[in-house]
Amino acid sequence: MSLNFLGMLTHSDHLYDYLRYEIQPQTAPCQHCDYRVFKYNASNDVYLYEEVHTGAKFIGKFFHSARRPNRAAAEQRMEREFHHLCLMRGLGFDRGPHYVARPLGRNRDLGSLLVIEYCYGESMSSVISRAIRENNDALLFAKLTALAWFLSRFHNRTVNEYPVDFNEAYSYAGSLIADVRRAGLLNGGEDAELYHLRDRWNGMPCVREDRQVIVHGDATPENFLFGDDKYVITFDLERLRRADRVHDVGRVVGELAHFFMAATGDRGRAEPFIGHFLWEYACHFPDRAAAFHSIAQRVPFYMGINLLRIARNNYLSSDYRRKLIYEGKQCLKG
Repeated sequence: MSLNFLGMLTHSDHLYDYLRYEIQPQTAPCQHCDYRVFKYNASNDVYLYEEVHTGAKFIGKFFHSARRPNRAAAEQRMEREFHHLCLMRGLGFDRGPHYVARPLGRNRDLGSLLVIEYCYGESMSSVISRAIRENNDALLFAKLTALAWFLSRFHNRTVNEYPVDFNEAYSYAGSLIADVRRAGLLNGGEDAELYHLRDRWNGMPCVREDRQVIVHGDATPENFLFGDDKYVITFDLERLRRADRVHDVGRVVGELAHFFMAATGDRGRAEPFIGHFLWEYACHFPDRAAAFHSIAQRVPFYMGINLLRIARNNYLSSDYRRKLIYEGKQCLKG
C-alpha cells in the first residue's frame, strides 16, 4: 500500500499533543517531538505518523470524517476495533510468530481516532506479486504455509459449540449480486442465474455443518504482513466476527485467483497454490484428510462470492470485471 507525504504535523494541532504525550511515551520517549504525516493512498482515513528524531511510527485510523459523518457510529466502530485487537492479543496473538498489532490508544474527540503500532514486514500482496514476477513458486508456497498456520490457529482458538449461521453469507452474496447488476456488469438473465446458484448452496448441508469461529472478516492481502520464516502479522480487525472459518479461507483463495488472473490471464495458474494453502490449513486438525474434504466442499461458494466482491471495483477494466464475474459464477456452480 503506497504512501503520500503530506507534511509536518503542526505543534498547535490537538493531535500533536495527543501523539506527543499519550502515544509517544509507550514506544520511544523523546524531549522534542516532530511528526511527519503520510496518507495511505488506498484509504481516505488511515495515516502514518513518523517521529523525526526517534524514528517511532504509529498508524492512525479516523472513524469520523466527512466521508463518515455519523459521530455516534464512528465512536462505536472505533471501540469495536479496539476491543477486537485486545481480544485477539489476549488469546495469545501478542507475540510471534503470530502477531496482532498492539493498540496504543483511542480518542473520540479527535475524529474517533484509533492509534496502533506500526509493524514491519512485507505485505501479502507484495509477496504474491513478487512471486509471480520472479517466477518464485517456493516463496509463495512458504508464505502460504505460514498464513495457513496463522489462520488455523486464529480460528481454532475461538471455536464454539454453535453451528455456522449461513444466513449472513447468503445475504451478503445477494448484496454482491445486486451491486454488480447495478454496475451494469451482468448480461440479460445473468442475475437470475447467480441468485439461483446462491439458493442452491443454501440448501446444501455442508454450509452449516461446521461450528462457529471468530474470523478475521477482511482476510485480503493488504491486511497481512510476513516477517522472517513463518512470522505473520495482522492489524485491521474492524470486521472481526463469528462465522464459518471458510469465510477467511475462501477470501484468501479468491484473492490468489484474482492476482494470477490479473497478472497472467489464467486463473488455473493459481490452482497449485490454492490447493497447497488448503492442505496446509487442514494439517492443523486431528484428521487432516477429513478437514480438507470438509473445507474444500465449501470453498467454491466463498471463493465465488469474493470474485464478485472484487468485480465491484470500478478502477478495474470492464473486460476484467466481466472475467471475474464469469470465474465467480463457475465457482458457484461447484
